[in-house]
Amino acid sequence: MIGLDVYLSPDGIRVATPEDILRWEKEKDLYDPNVRLFVALFPYNPSLMSPNPDTSEELPFERGQIIKVYGDKDTDGFYHGECAGRYGYIPSNMVSEIPVYDGDQKLELFQQGFLPEASSPPESRAPSACSARSEASCIPDDVVVRRMVAIFDYDPWESSPNTDIEDELPFRAGDIIYVFGDMDGDGFYLGDLHGYRGLVPSNYVEPLPWN
Repeated sequence: MIGLDVYLSPDGIRVATPEDILRWEKEKDLYDPNVRLFVALFPYNPSLMSPNPDTSEELPFERGQIIKVYGDKDTDGFYHGECAGRYGYIPSNMVSEIPVYDGDQKLELFQQGFLPEASSPPESRAPSACSARSEASCIPDDVVVRRMVAIFDYDPWESSPNTDIEDELPFRAGDIIYVFGDMDGDGFYLGDLHGYRGLVPSNYVEPLPWN
């Protein structure tokens, strides 16, 4: 008797094809905690941008593309991962980890393919809003929103020179932060990261063009 893999589809019980089984095997590793998802911060063409003479094993990708990464980066600063059905090496300084650890959520994101970028255009105006964190998070109507990328990890509890660290945002290198207006007299911006607003030290970020 031949064993068959079956599954429940909207049309009823179906026999799995070899393509179905291969897809399931590839999706199963997303439930492994050592397999992580990263988003590309910039487009990358190995043949034009790589410092290595042999780029055949490196992956090209577009900004915003979601990449599956296996394990830690190597001594040359490259991860090994999968993108758009291809496997290869990814430069760690061109990507940022997506902080999602649930297997179902990782699978959904990876199938999505790209992480949507904020739709705000350059010089966009922030809506008036106040965060529950502090009165400092109130945004005037006419403030210009700019995009920054974190160049270092920042933990206010370890690195801040201030006493009111509850008003500051923790972040990791590679995080994209939206800042409102200019820095204050102490060298901090008011920023937004994943819906949380707080103060961001200006020497830990650099401008990230919208285009």
